[in-house]
Amino acid sequence: MKIFKTGFSPLLTVFCLLISHFSLAHIGSPGVVYQDQAGPYRVLVSISPPDVIPGTAQVTVFVEGEGITRVTARPIFFRSGDEGAPAPDELKASPENPGRYEGIVWLMSNGSSSVQITVEGAGGKGEALVPVMAVATARRDMPPQLGWILGGIAVFLFILMVTIIGASVSEGTLRPGSEMTPAFRRKRLVYMGVAGVLLCLILYGGGSWWKGWADDYRKYMFKPLQAITATESAAGRQKLTLRIDTTGWGKSNGRISYLVPDHGKLMHLFLVRESGLNAFAHLHPSRLDSLTFGVTLPTLPAGRYKIFADVVHRSGFSETIIGSADIPASTPASTVAFTGTLPGDTEDTYIVTDPLDRQGFLPADANAVLCGKPGVKARLQDGSSVIWEHQPNQPFSAGQVYPLRFMINAPDGKPAKLDSYLGMAGHAVVVRDDGSVFIHLHPAGTYSMAARQSLEKRIAETSQKVHMPDARQFMDSADQVIARLDALPAAEREAVLMAGMGHVTDAAGNGESMEGMDHGSEVSFPYTFPQPGNYRIWVQVKREGRILTGAFDAVVK
Repeated sequence: MKIFKTGFSPLLTVFCLLISHFSLAHIGSPGVVYQDQAGPYRVLVSISPPDVIPGTAQVTVFVEGEGITRVTARPIFFRSGDEGAPAPDELKASPENPGRYEGIVWLMSNGSSSVQITVEGAGGKGEALVPVMAVATARRDMPPQLGWILGGIAVFLFILMVTIIGASVSEGTLRPGSEMTPAFRRKRLVYMGVAGVLLCLILYGGGSWWKGWADDYRKYMFKPLQAITATESAAGRQKLTLRIDTTGWGKSNGRISYLVPDHGKLMHLFLVRESGLNAFAHLHPSRLDSLTFGVTLPTLPAGRYKIFADVVHRSGFSETIIGSADIPASTPASTVAFTGTLPGDTEDTYIVTDPLDRQGFLPADANAVLCGKPGVKARLQDGSSVIWEHQPNQPFSAGQVYPLRFMINAPDGKPAKLDSYLGMAGHAVVVRDDGSVFIHLHPAGTYSMAARQSLEKRIAETSQKVHMPDARQFMDSADQVIARLDALPAAEREAVLMAGMGHVTDAAGNGESMEGMDHGSEVSFPYTFPQPGNYRIWVQVKREGRILTGAFDAVVK
């Protein structure tokens, strides 16, 4: 049986045309798309998290199955676990689109969270857990018109309160028919003055409290971690050192020690050449200490590179570290085997392709491939080819879900048989030409598999309090796991990674174990382009033990 080639069934394809408005672990793409099984039901879930916390996340679920009676969503936070989670909210069925359910859930605090989708119907009850990173990325400014209206009301209430207090100690104490005396008038003025001063102090204190709260909110708004990089030559090869900048973190600095492997790697490092996006590398650095990672570079063209490094914390919080690096030209000695302290990872790979602004110009490089377009076949490094199954004349629109589906053919033109690559049928990376959008995609959606596994483990616990292990012991344990995986033969390592990914589904929606199954010749990634612009997409698969990377361009209206 073939696993989940990640193609959409006809109903899910229709759903892709209906959902709109997606925009961290990833840069510029906070929305989450999830496609998998919820028990006996195949579901496609889209979640648009709020950009202010507390806030509401928009949840849309499309269910394939008969006799669906109820669909609910419940936020579960890593810190509080299942026992501290609120009651589920029922999602309303769409009268126009059968099988579509919509609603909201409140995300009340920053941090790693998830939304548990429960489907009830003729096939029984099924659940799916979707990781969501709840972070504040914006603040709301009051519209000027509303500010003037509220300011006018405040002035009116201030005058009214002072007047009431003055009247209560003067006219309010007179007997009926008595006249105001100069003493009463002086008393009224004194009390009105005292009341005015007290009210001003109260307003000043309230304004100071609000400003302090707003300053704290701005201070703790989510900002991507920054990387400090350096390159040096060692044994004829370039070595990149990346240090995570935790300036301003204070006591929370230690949370970097609690990184967990994702797809068998502690960090997925992507390098994209800034000039034309014509060079791309997917690397897996070794951890040198809690904040420092190092990796041997392939023979990349010289230039300035954007850096995107994906990591996942024990809490399930996944984020992308950003930075840049100046990579010098490789020396002829760089073709010899590297014998330094940082040997290259067998899953490290790179390609060179034509620049965005000079399409068709291909530099001389063993890993050079021409960039393709939707509907046009592109050659891969081993003579096989990949085609993006999208109509060339069908434009892409920002805010709409698309199944980015790719078919790989062997050199003889027949469908290729794909190997597992880091436990998945394939990987994809999407970057906007200015670097404002970056995302590392998987066939199951836009979330991290390690994040889902961490959240599932937390939900299985009965305690509402998180128990953190010793940081040094946790780091050593994670490093040992990675070392054991790296020591395995490639086939055994992939089998372990596939088994760790849990179940997947085939095109018919049947849930199966990934272990020992055929990936077929097609791979698909659900994604929503968050904003218009020019994008480059790198698609990575593995065939006959070799990692192959294709590049495609897309213009989003």
